[in-house]
Amino acid sequence: MSNEDSIPAVNPLPPVVAALFLIIMAIEVVFQLGARGMIGGPVAVGWRLEAIQSYAFSSQIFDWMIETNRWPLEHVFRFVSYPFVHATFTHALFVGVFLLAMGKMVAEVFGNLAFLLIFVLSGIGGALAYALVLNDPVPLIGGFPPVYGLIGAFTYMLWRSLSRVGANQSRAFTLISFLMGIQLIFGLLFGADNDWVADLAGFVTGFGLSFFVSPGGWARIRGRIRHD
Repeated sequence: MSNEDSIPAVNPLPPVVAALFLIIMAIEVVFQLGARGMIGGPVAVGWRLEAIQSYAFSSQIFDWMIETNRWPLEHVFRFVSYPFVHATFTHALFVGVFLLAMGKMVAEVFGNLAFLLIFVLSGIGGALAYALVLNDPVPLIGGFPPVYGLIGAFTYMLWRSLSRVGANQSRAFTLISFLMGIQLIFGLLFGADNDWVADLAGFVTGFGLSFFVSPGGWARIRGRIRHD
């Protein structure tokens, strides 16, 4: 068999991207089946609400932890659990699509560990901004803040590529500008919550982390420090 015959028609997903996607969608399938009475009995109808109460990020709980200097693990865990709980199936599906698209490109270039760091820390950064900037009593749920972190990493990749060819690096921010513009339009037309603050913070976190976790990133930073 020739090498050409052994090339797959579709490049496989990096394992960590596939795993996160399956976890998000599996949780949503359980919610959907429970809501339809197919599993779990009558109590299953409230599983989504219970998950939001137990795993969503809460600015009010965060304020309480700061004021009392008490950090129960069950509440600290909300920083990393909220991206896996979504309001609707459509919400989860959109997050999953963006995760597959952005995650594949980022993980293939940065590696699985760097991808996971960006995903987790961007989610944490989004939650912190949501609490510190807005202090909104509405719980924060959904995977868009860490997904926007992946968009930040992808933007970094474009930014570096444009730099190498001497092109205008501001073009790398076209995608995030478009997405933020869409959110603004929808907010004006239909009303929207304040999740965009967490999304933008996730993007900034992902973009900033890319300077350190991208291939050769830390070496470039050390080189600049020594040069200065």
